[in-house]
Amino acid sequence: MTLKNYRRTPDGGLEPAPAQAVDYRRRLRSRRWGAAGLENPEAEKTNPWIAVLAIVVISAGTFLLLVLGYASGFWE
Repeated sequence: MTLKNYRRTPDGGLEPAPAQAVDYRRRLRSRRWGAAGLENPEAEKTNPWIAVLAIVVISAGTFLLLVLGYASGFWE
């Protein structure tokens, strides 16, 4: 979906300007050698469940650290 732009007509009215599909990848391509490769062969795919589990463990550890810190009076 694109935002419809309007342009002036010679009689003072407005008419819709033709929408052009803009592909941001065109700016990444070299005009001389063609399309740029956007893949990273050195990156390893991470299982989404492992990533979510890591975030949950880090957030739970932070929460426990704060609770224990306030309970023990360390941050008072």
